[in-house]
Amino acid sequence: MFTDRRLTEAYENAKKVYFDDDSRIVFMSDAHRGDGSLSDEFLKNRNIFVHALNEYYENDYTFIEIGDGEEFLEYSNFEHIKNAHTDVYAVIKKFFDEDRYIRIFGNHDIYLQNERFVKKNFSINYDEYTEEYFDFLKELEPLEAIVLKHRYTSQEFFTIHGHQGDAPNDQFWFFTMLSIKFFWRFFHRFGIKNPASPSKNINRRHKIERNYSKWIVKHQRPLICGHTHRFKFPKDKSIPYFNTGCGVYPASITTIELAEGMIRLVRWKTYVNDEGLLYIKRETMRGPEPIEVFDTRKPQKVVEYLALRKKQQSKEVREERAAFREAKMSQDKINGDAYDLNER
Repeated sequence: MFTDRRLTEAYENAKKVYFDDDSRIVFMSDAHRGDGSLSDEFLKNRNIFVHALNEYYENDYTFIEIGDGEEFLEYSNFEHIKNAHTDVYAVIKKFFDEDRYIRIFGNHDIYLQNERFVKKNFSINYDEYTEEYFDFLKELEPLEAIVLKHRYTSQEFFTIHGHQGDAPNDQFWFFTMLSIKFFWRFFHRFGIKNPASPSKNINRRHKIERNYSKWIVKHQRPLICGHTHRFKFPKDKSIPYFNTGCGVYPASITTIELAEGMIRLVRWKTYVNDEGLLYIKRETMRGPEPIEVFDTRKPQKVVEYLALRKKQQSKEVREERAAFREAKMSQDKINGDAYDLNER
């Protein structure tokens, strides 16, 4: 009941962002960027994250980061986080400067709902090399949620971090912050995780996901979120629940891509070739599926007809546009020119 109310309130107050079949959008969440210390869970995947972001930037994607980008509950000094991951924020700034970065806050970066905190920490940055200050993410406006609305069909995707209604991470977030900051963060260094987190507690995670599904069925709106750290791509088209996964898996990160009117779940993962060189590969895990398949407002036969039409129309052109540099990346790997982590 409480989850339904919180999600509904967020939906009603959400900013509308319009898109169409020519739009390219990538959703990422739960990077949990820290200060570069042993307890920084993001550190192991930083190179993958930077490489994926650069690919999306070069191919004209809009980057929607849907919560827990920073791990503020453990590391409240943003200066330390920025200094630890300068290459990450350099790419994010490129998206932001071209009006292609939308930031949604979650429970671990909930400080972003405070306008004064955002202005103090995100407006200006300091370059230690040149010893100069410069505009950073000036006038960044983090949001609790957005509604992606198709410009021509009015189909919607409700996008939110997903902690709403999860009591320890919503209404009692302050007490959770104290336990993490002064207790659990030290155990992270030894591989011991907080059992209260939905990413570690299977029962809580399933309960949260059931609440998501109930909201989707009741309000007939597809949902894209993060929070649980478990990627999801709906098998049951009548319950269109998408989850981006996270950026702290061992040797991989996951994203949701929406491009050419198609949606898919993608994994970026580190592999090693026969010569012992590390490389990063982009893999489609689920999809692509026409977004019309998940339009719960329309009768099933209409949905199936529209989806079939989209698959048939200009299939080769659509797939070529959506794949961006996958083919080239695969060829580079064969030629030994893949992105080499050993060079970083």
